[in-house]
Amino acid sequence: MSDSVSSSALHRSLGLPGAVVTGLGSMVGTGVFVSIGLAAGVAGSAVVPAIVLAAFVALCNGLSSAQLAAAHPVSGGTYEYGYRFLSPRLGFTAGWMFLCAKSASAATAGLGFGGYLLHMAGLSATWPLWVPALGVILLMTVLVCSGLRRTQVVNAVIVTATLVSLAVFIGLAAPAVDVGNVASVSFGDVWSGGFAEACALMFVAYTGYGRVATLGEEIRDPTRNIPRAIVGVMGVTAVLYVSVAIVATGVAGADELGEMTRKDAAPLESVLTLLGHEQGARWVALGALTAMLGVLLNLLLGLSRVLLAMARRGDMPGIFAGVRNGNPVAAVVGVGVLIAVLAAPGRVDLSWSFSAFTVLVYYALTNLAALRLPVEHRRFSRAFSWCGLGACGFLAFQVEPRVWMFGSVLLLAGLAGRELKVFRSR
Repeated sequence: MSDSVSSSALHRSLGLPGAVVTGLGSMVGTGVFVSIGLAAGVAGSAVVPAIVLAAFVALCNGLSSAQLAAAHPVSGGTYEYGYRFLSPRLGFTAGWMFLCAKSASAATAGLGFGGYLLHMAGLSATWPLWVPALGVILLMTVLVCSGLRRTQVVNAVIVTATLVSLAVFIGLAAPAVDVGNVASVSFGDVWSGGFAEACALMFVAYTGYGRVATLGEEIRDPTRNIPRAIVGVMGVTAVLYVSVAIVATGVAGADELGEMTRKDAAPLESVLTLLGHEQGARWVALGALTAMLGVLLNLLLGLSRVLLAMARRGDMPGIFAGVRNGNPVAAVVGVGVLIAVLAAPGRVDLSWSFSAFTVLVYYALTNLAALRLPVEHRRFSRAFSWCGLGACGFLAFQVEPRVWMFGSVLLLAGLAGRELKVFRSR
């Protein structure tokens, strides 16, 4: 009996602190170190309001995720909620969009780690980017295969180092803030197309709380701990993002911050270099490295659980449905290989915008599923889910047209593959 259980079930080994660390490790990463600069480049001086609005949209989605996960605490997130409360096709759509979006994000995190590492070591001119990227993807895959408990210890160290580096950035740069750079927001800036695109880009930076929901089968007392973890992580991250954005734009100005991001993808490090804080810039670069590690680690966790759930239901090959000693090793390895393949060329074009579109589709389905929850399982007003659904539907098409058109084609290809049963191994 015990052998049977160990081969098919995950262990509830994650308490509230571990769930919070998982959420922070997924959210305090590429978003705060890179996407704030990207958003500044398209929204200009309205970047801070865009971050605040994106946080509100993410909160609406987070509340929908929290009550769904509390009512149905299994691995797979919205893939499972879609099947339970919507329809098999919509459930598959959620899982397929999640795998597409977050695999690209994980590859980007691996490449970002490689770029920072080579730059710090002075090897960027002699070593190809894919070498350290594939190395760190392999390392994180092995770590996640070793078990959730060991992974959480490393995760806690990574999150701590990242938060310390951001505290260093804020402490060194805050005295140089020019209030005029932050306060020069006009009504026209807020209603521009760039503002809506910035909201979509920043929304992606907040969506790491979804890792808490996808680990629902491994969290102790899920009905109580999942909603608390998601709301807590959202609050901490929103305060942190807004603080970093105010300081960064206050020092460099929104346009210059956007240019820094386009130039070297390291805007926070560039801000401290501009102020002459070379040692502080190195600390921030180190924090960026740990942040990329955290993103990659937690995406491997979340993606493998979604792949496990899809394989259990026959929407992916059955080889990924096995669990060894409470850990879905085959799914972890499968996801690691997929991420490595995407990272191998050394570039992932338009990956952040692609992630924005596909993740917004995913969370639109999350809100739709939350609207179908029975009254006895509903913890928050339906107004939050309606707001999240409308905002996700609108923001998904604020990215570049070629991005959402490609994403739509990929979605249709996935649905066609499901109907033709090309994903089934039996």
